[in-house]
Amino acid sequence: MSTPALTEVAHGYRAGHTLPLRVELARQLGRRRTLVMGAILAALPFVLLVAFAIGGEPGGRNGRVTLMDTATASGANFAAVNLFVSAGFLLVIPVALFCGDTVASEAGWSSLRYLLAAPVPRARLLWSKLVVGLGLSLAAMILLPVVAIVVGTAAYGWGPLEIPTGGALDAGTAAQRLLVVVAYLFVSQLVTAGLAFWLSTKTDAPLGAVGGAVGLTIVGNVLDAVTALGDWRHFLPAHWQFAWADAVQPNLQWSGMLQGTAVSVTYAVILFALAFRGFARKDIVS
Repeated sequence: MSTPALTEVAHGYRAGHTLPLRVELARQLGRRRTLVMGAILAALPFVLLVAFAIGGEPGGRNGRVTLMDTATASGANFAAVNLFVSAGFLLVIPVALFCGDTVASEAGWSSLRYLLAAPVPRARLLWSKLVVGLGLSLAAMILLPVVAIVVGTAAYGWGPLEIPTGGALDAGTAAQRLLVVVAYLFVSQLVTAGLAFWLSTKTDAPLGAVGGAVGLTIVGNVLDAVTALGDWRHFLPAHWQFAWADAVQPNLQWSGMLQGTAVSVTYAVILFALAFRGFARKDIVS
């Protein structure tokens, strides 16, 4: 007695066409947390502008001039300072949120099993959510300097980017260097993205995935501050998080950013692979 082939699929079904990126993007853009995070990042330049207006122009301390002390020199300097004050923690939040909330929230809403029953292949579902999560993270990192440049130029004028150690970069070169900074910040945050995404496939609690990724990132920063670790700190992504400062020097230096990129991408690839491997074998009950 013959039985029908289990591999038969509905006519016209294409696994690669399920859960299109535009559908997932529209779903994520419409969520309140996306709008709130965008509003927070867009508000930061205005907060700093008010702070400088109240406290006066920053000045060097003990004869030492830092990037913060040049914040009011031009719109380019103001944008660089916004990236400087947000790179260590604030920009970690949207990355952890967009990559950590994406799968866990579906499980928390008990809609994950219905997506898979559509049927959306597991790898396709993770791929769509990962691409959209990373895309939103990149958009968040672009939004901040763009708003900062507009606000800073309106307040302080557009001009060269003054370098604390001396010299300046003309406006065109400064814009290119800021693009390099944003690109490196995005790459350096891939570790946080990987942690958040992996945890999102392991738990039904979005807060646990987001908080876990942020917490582990903070632990990495703490470990990097332990000088007793010596050269072992070079294997910590946090050790290279401010390597982008080499991009706002008269002569662009790539060595630190290349090392940071290698470390970050290595960790991220491992974490993304763990997420896909674990989710492929996971029993979905919610």
